[in-house]
Amino acid sequence: MEKRGYLELLELQKCIQESIEDAFPGALWVKAEISSLSPRSNGHCYLNLSQSRGNAVVAECRAMIWKWVYPRLRAFFREATGQDLQAGLTVLVRAKVNYSELYGVSLFVEDIDPAFTLGEQALERKRNIERLEQGGYLEMQKELALPDVPRRLAIISSKTAAGYQDFCRHLTQNPRGYAFCLDLFEALMQGEKAPASIADALEQAAGGKYDAILILRGGGSDTDLSCYDDYSLAVAVACCPVPVISAIGHDKDVHLVDMTAHESVKTPTALADLFLDAFAARDAEADALEDRIADAALEAVSRALLRLSAMDSRLQRAVQGRLAMMERRVQAVSGRIRLGLSRKLSLRENALQRSAGRISRGLEAKCGKEVNRTQAAVHRLRFAASARLSQAMSQLALSEARIKSTDPRSILALGYVLVSGRDRRILKSVQRVDVGDRIGVRFNDGSLIARVEEVYSSETDNEKHNIA
Repeated sequence: MEKRGYLELLELQKCIQESIEDAFPGALWVKAEISSLSPRSNGHCYLNLSQSRGNAVVAECRAMIWKWVYPRLRAFFREATGQDLQAGLTVLVRAKVNYSELYGVSLFVEDIDPAFTLGEQALERKRNIERLEQGGYLEMQKELALPDVPRRLAIISSKTAAGYQDFCRHLTQNPRGYAFCLDLFEALMQGEKAPASIADALEQAAGGKYDAILILRGGGSDTDLSCYDDYSLAVAVACCPVPVISAIGHDKDVHLVDMTAHESVKTPTALADLFLDAFAARDAEADALEDRIADAALEAVSRALLRLSAMDSRLQRAVQGRLAMMERRVQAVSGRIRLGLSRKLSLRENALQRSAGRISRGLEAKCGKEVNRTQAAVHRLRFAASARLSQAMSQLALSEARIKSTDPRSILALGYVLVSGRDRRILKSVQRVDVGDRIGVRFNDGSLIARVEEVYSSETDNEKHNIA
């Protein structure tokens, strides 16, 4: 038989198969990333496993999970991690190496370690947090100012989501009747496409004039909420020029979106309470301010009333003192006039008596006729002096009557009044009075304080003198 210098393909494949089976006689643990996963109708599950370095794939291999193994592994993985086997996960699988002459190398997966996947996810999350810290993204939203009472709100959610509906109902049906402007920007809230969809909605909302942008998502499994740990979405939230508040409906975990947002709360309803509490706090401040203003106004009015009372008392005392002083002056003048007239009349009478004595003595030396004539003249002089004295007394009484008639109390008794202005001086002209001035009015039996509503001048308002 002639010896050949080559191998047929099948022979080569058999040699490779034997070498692989010798090198890997049993199952071994393999770390890889699931590139694709395709459950089939026959129960088997086909996978593509790969390894990347940077952005390049450096290794790839087909794998398969038999139908009698796949249901058990799927349930076990979901129970341990809270999520299904899916593309994008880094897994540690126990697999047996198989070589087929038609399909090449493949792996038959027999087991999977969920703890490794959780560790890989936690490690990836830690790396993303470090990247966010190094880029300064964790503080960017915190530097934005959220209004004290945010009213115009952009909401990123699904229209049919229970969390969105609960938020709207709780916010708009508040018992105090606070009004809000709510605009919905719909987006996918879970799944592989959710980060890009939410980022697009965030960009659209940032173009409007909103006080805040809200990302609302009700509760769900870790798998449903894993999209909120996406690094690109967290960066988009951090770079948004409008304050972003997240309410992703989780109780224990804090996602990257929560870390980069301006604020985060546990549920959409709690977020609604956050806004309602802000409005209630502003209402409380307004009520407190109103109370302080009212108290200050009452105190000012009380002080004004006290000042007015004091001014009224001082005005009354001043008027009474002025009247008393004028009365004393009138009495003094009247006394001086009476004393002066009495002295003058006494001097005149003494002078007349002396003149009469001299005349009488001179006439005694004359003849009897002259005596009679002198006596007649004396009688006439005495009569004239008496008439002059009566006339002087009448003038004195008339002067006294005139003085009494000018007494302010007599004038007030006739129905006249004394009016004082804001400087407490007696008003003699309307030129010193303006509309709105407070004036004091003194009557014979008391006084009052009034406020001027209109002012009429005798020069320009002749028809309006009588305002009674």
